[in-house]
Amino acid sequence: MSRGGAALGSRTTSSRRTWPLPRSDESRDHTGTKIMNRPSGMQCAGLGGIPLLVSVLFALLTPGPAMADTRAGHVQGHTASERDGQHDFDFIFGYWKIHLKRRVPSANGADTWTEFDGYGRYRKIWDGRANLNEFEADSPSGHIEGLTLRTYNPTTRQWSLYWASSRDGILAEPQVGQFHDGVGEFYAQDKIDGKSIFVRYVWSNITAKSVHFEQAFSDDGGKTWDVNWISDMTREPETPANPSAVTGAQAAGSASPAQDGQHDFDPLLGSWKYDLRRRTNPLAGSTTWVNLSGTGVCYKLWDGRAQLDTIVVNGESGHIEGLTLRLFNPKAREWRLYWANSRDGVIVAPQVGQFNNGHGEFYAQDTLNDKSIFVKFDWSGLTTASPHFEQSFSADGGKTWEVNWVTDQTRQAGAR
Repeated sequence: MSRGGAALGSRTTSSRRTWPLPRSDESRDHTGTKIMNRPSGMQCAGLGGIPLLVSVLFALLTPGPAMADTRAGHVQGHTASERDGQHDFDFIFGYWKIHLKRRVPSANGADTWTEFDGYGRYRKIWDGRANLNEFEADSPSGHIEGLTLRTYNPTTRQWSLYWASSRDGILAEPQVGQFHDGVGEFYAQDKIDGKSIFVRYVWSNITAKSVHFEQAFSDDGGKTWDVNWISDMTREPETPANPSAVTGAQAAGSASPAQDGQHDFDPLLGSWKYDLRRRTNPLAGSTTWVNLSGTGVCYKLWDGRAQLDTIVVNGESGHIEGLTLRLFNPKAREWRLYWANSRDGVIVAPQVGQFNNGHGEFYAQDTLNDKSIFVKFDWSGLTTASPHFEQSFSADGGKTWEVNWVTDQTRQAGAR
């Protein structure tokens, strides 16, 4: 499946590349990371996430070295030749028309190429250290609606590019890489018909009004590459030629009466003030709580079937700048809540669940101090002026729960 190149960076084979078919859900491996504290619904999405998220947020909220430094692959320092690439994608903000060429394999004779046009809107996040684009097009094989979230890791000085289709609302594993001399290369490992391959995204020919993108596969360890997707982007005016292709942020409104759940989070669109309380040392008998406060904005994507939240909060235990991406799966009728913080830009595995009678519950399994626990996100009062969120842990398989994070939101004037 496509995972987020220029407009799409479509992968054209395998379970993740039989585009635009959905792929199976996969989670990052965070072995070796101790979970000291999970965040909560600090923003309207609930700050979902699994092991690395908990460690990183604990590091942000407590003094001392970051626990996230213990994960595999962490880079302890930079050489003089390494460059800061946190603004390498600044060229992309705005609206673009995208002409796409997709290679179609043929069982008999030479492969053929199909061509079609699409439109995308690219939003700045974290002052350029992350960005998100919505994409929509009508291809010969059907209508396409998707998004790409790109996040920058200031420690590794690399970007991660995550793609999701509105068909299933699942973020794929990322392409990872960086720019050198104006050319960006991003790599991942995948499979075609059970055979391992490498996948490469290349961004090049970047100007103020145009960009070129190619995707290629390699089945010989990167010795040779076979290009199968080409995108040429042309900048559009602030009002796109096809305004229905991308949706902007809208002010809050009542949730849709539709019963399938795809608009259950609609009341949280807009600007908010956050008041948070966090229990220290959860599941250890602690009665000590710390307070944080801040602001954030919840943006509409896919006409409400996805949302992007950005948040900045401060308190006696630290500073947090993060985002949550919420994606609806129309087949399962479930939401996935994905969290990332600006400290490392890593998207972690989601909390998954749904609403019933205005009450939302979202679950995941995690570890705390090397012991397996359940995690529950609990949303209530979404249609009121002060939505309420609680996060709880369970160490006995869900028989009992201890609340360790509470968030109350207050609507602010002027959604962006």
